[in-house]
Amino acid sequence: MESNNIWLINVPVATLWTSHDSAREIDTEGVSGTVNLDAWLEKLTYEPRLQLCDDNLVQSQVLFGQEVLILDEKEGWAYVVVPDQPSVKDKRGYPGWLPKAQLIQQSDWYIKHGPAAVITAKKALLYNEKNEKLLELSYQTLLPVVEDIVDRIRVKTPTGIGILRAEDVMVIPSEKEMPKQNGTAIVKAGEQFLGLPYLWGGMSSYGYDCSGFSYNMCRANGYIIPRDAHEQAAAGQSVPLADVQPGDLLFFAYEEGKGRIHHVGIYYGDGKLLHSPNTGKNIEIIALEGTIYEKELCAARRYWMDTEE
Repeated sequence: MESNNIWLINVPVATLWTSHDSAREIDTEGVSGTVNLDAWLEKLTYEPRLQLCDDNLVQSQVLFGQEVLILDEKEGWAYVVVPDQPSVKDKRGYPGWLPKAQLIQQSDWYIKHGPAAVITAKKALLYNEKNEKLLELSYQTLLPVVEDIVDRIRVKTPTGIGILRAEDVMVIPSEKEMPKQNGTAIVKAGEQFLGLPYLWGGMSSYGYDCSGFSYNMCRANGYIIPRDAHEQAAAGQSVPLADVQPGDLLFFAYEEGKGRIHHVGIYYGDGKLLHSPNTGKNIEIIALEGTIYEKELCAARRYWMDTEE
């Protein structure tokens, strides 16, 4: 990967659009160089939220400080791939379009090697050195650690030095050394987002789609899995449906489980599903028995390993 093509996300959450002209007028706050996610999502009532999916407007999202590789540019937009999000669409990473204003180049970004702070709070405020609030960052945002000072962590950001509160993060030895936890930990990670509204393409604690939810809860526990549901169903360890355990991913297909996979959730235990259902609904735990999901259940995959409690 040529370093001169590597760019960093310089907004809390950047949305990966299907085309350079996918964004609508209602999406202005979501595609600006500063991004106001709360304002954008508040405007997105049911119909415009549904269009994100039905009109194939959005592909995924990328978090502050994540690397992307620019492949092309058009009218202030960049066509990128996201190496952190495995996809069969492009072996280099998940592809899509971002406003160029949401990207910045950093020549000495050393996240791959030294200690990193990963946000474990649902959201965390990033401060500057004068203790002024800069940005509200999502769960699972990862930034290189410069200095660990008791209750504050100095981190490198795409634009300089920032401060995170120690209680909002976990410091790990390096980006590649996220501690691997068990299935129960995956469930526990997901439980904290109960009630969060579904967002098509969502990959942040401002809103997840079904596979974004399973991807991020696995990632939070040390496992990088494919971005999309049908690819998640083709990887990992196959588990007989009779043997599922909490933290396993359950997959659902049209035609009562025989058709195309269209949904994924996390097995909660006790015959229940923890999932981000669809537009207009919130992350929930439901009993599978007697639901359409019980009929459509077609596969289970395990990405986690048993760890010492």
